Amino acid sequence: MQGHRPSQKQLYDHFAPKMLGVCYRYARTLQEAEDFLQEAFITVFRKLDQYRNEGPLGKWIYRIVINTCINGIRARCRFSDTAGRIDVEHLENESTAHPAAHSEIIELVRQLPTVYMTVFNLHAVEGYPHEDIAKMLDTNVNTVRSQYSRARTLLMKKLGSGPKTNENGKRG
Repeated sequence: MQGHRPSQKQLYDHFAPKMLGVCYRYARTLQEAEDFLQEAFITVFRKLDQYRNEGPLGKWIYRIVINTCINGIRARCRFSDTAGRIDVEHLENESTAHPAAHSEIIELVRQLPTVYMTVFNLHAVEGYPHEDIAKMLDTNVNTVRSQYSRARTLLMKKLGSGPKTNENGKRG
């Protein structure tokens, strides 16, 4: 299929809509998500001869999409241990009990600093363990845990159910 345009178009048309949704979870704008998607499919077509039928083609493409998004984010910013906690169960309950809240929650996640949004999506949405995320982001596992915790804290505060603090930042 490599170099065979009609087959490539068919593959793209089949997988692109779902993969665009994945890209959008990591992008700041729709245009950036589309850029990630385009880069991912360029990689898919370039490496198609490396696919070994050792699992579903969609999972192989999905992994390339995730890696492309991470590389795109890396190019945009550095991952560091900066500022920011959400109760994932609370989010899941909110989105189940109130379907309209689901899109609001997605928007709140998208408003997080890039590093927190990325770590939160990789762990809470994609299900990657902290150790794998640390390898993907080329950082320390404790940094990933801290970033995830801070993402949860920020999301809980945005939802109005986070820990209350006084003007000195102390809980109370």
